[in-house]
Amino acid sequence: MSDNKHWNKTVETMPRKQIRELQLKKLKAQVKHCYENSAFYQRKFKTAGITPDSIKTLEDLQKIPFTVKTDLRDNYPTGLVAVDSGNIVEIHASSGTTGNPIVGAYTKTDMEAWQEVMARSIYTTGGRKEDVIHIAYGYGLFTGGLGFHYGAQKIGIETVPASGGMTQRQIKLMKDLGATILCCTPSFAVYLSEVMAAEGVNPKKDLKLRTGIFGAEPWSDRTRQRINTALGIDAFDIYGLTELCGPGVAVECPEHNGLHIWEDHFIVETINPETGEVLSEGEEGELVFTPLSKTGMPLLRYRTRDISVIETDMCPCRRTHSRMMRVSGRSDDMLIIRGVNVFPSQIEYVIMGFPELATQYEIYVDRPDALDTFAVKVELTEEYSKSTALNMNELKSRILSKINNVTGLNPEIQIVKYGEIPRTEGKAKHVFDKRKGKT
Repeated sequence: MSDNKHWNKTVETMPRKQIRELQLKKLKAQVKHCYENSAFYQRKFKTAGITPDSIKTLEDLQKIPFTVKTDLRDNYPTGLVAVDSGNIVEIHASSGTTGNPIVGAYTKTDMEAWQEVMARSIYTTGGRKEDVIHIAYGYGLFTGGLGFHYGAQKIGIETVPASGGMTQRQIKLMKDLGATILCCTPSFAVYLSEVMAAEGVNPKKDLKLRTGIFGAEPWSDRTRQRINTALGIDAFDIYGLTELCGPGVAVECPEHNGLHIWEDHFIVETINPETGEVLSEGEEGELVFTPLSKTGMPLLRYRTRDISVIETDMCPCRRTHSRMMRVSGRSDDMLIIRGVNVFPSQIEYVIMGFPELATQYEIYVDRPDALDTFAVKVELTEEYSKSTALNMNELKSRILSKINNVTGLNPEIQIVKYGEIPRTEGKAKHVFDKRKGKT
């Protein structure tokens, strides 16, 4: 089934007509499974006036109401489980920092499907049996660590389950065990490179790293360029959600032109996030996924809040599965400042274009009186922090101009020295919106 480019060539290069036929067959089975085994979906179908017989084409998917995050929280912990409890073999969950955790319940077949898409994803980035994979995603309830672990084990890759934290020890393990693939959040990859530089470790000479597979938070191509340069690797973007299965929903191929969605396991739609209208291919909108292989906690038309564009033209890698362009933001992460929509990713894109600036930044929004205040704190690189020739006012003016070009707003710009913005060993916190409760 595997060749030197594909984990499963038959599936990965399947003609699109066959992909759609396979999706329709699996969709009908999935709708029937939900109708017969999920009280939640029985109520949804009754309200919408549909039955499994209503689904005759892929376009009929639009007859099914959306499922949203609050549905999972309102039915916490297992209200959406559609099998007997004895058939659940593993549970994962989100952190639940803003309410009940989002729970994912997996059957044995769900685990096999997850392992398959993760093996396919790692293989697509070039991971092979001869590699050593260093997994610095958190293990436990978070799907990141174990998702990569299962996929790497299926390929037969030597696996180092480092999990998060203890940065110095991670660097030592990567060096001593000859890690060739690094998996973590892009924020932690940046932090690792900074600690290596501070401790005199040259990753291009002292380590054998070749590839990075990063996800679990939005990041820009300019951040990718910074990571590639600092670590001497080829960085790949990977996408997934606990609600869908964890990582492995989509991944970049070596062309780095969008992430291939494994459409034999998922149907993707893009919608207008405000109206719910289904958009045409190539139009930017909110991603909506319907997992086709998930039986423990099946979901139909799950709104992710992630904003992207779907392309189906043939990729030079010859994989036929559609590609989602890099997530530009989340509809629920969007800030409305003085009536203007602002995504944190827009600010990151601007900052990464300045060689004088490090990758750390913070956005502050407040409303002390009637108007919003907007401030961006950026950090100089270690080199420019020591420079006496740098004109700070001129740099501040250029940053302000670029942000104004992108957002139309004029934030207060604060420039601090290298190391003054806190680092994180997991997902970075960039936005501090203090307007909650203020009118």
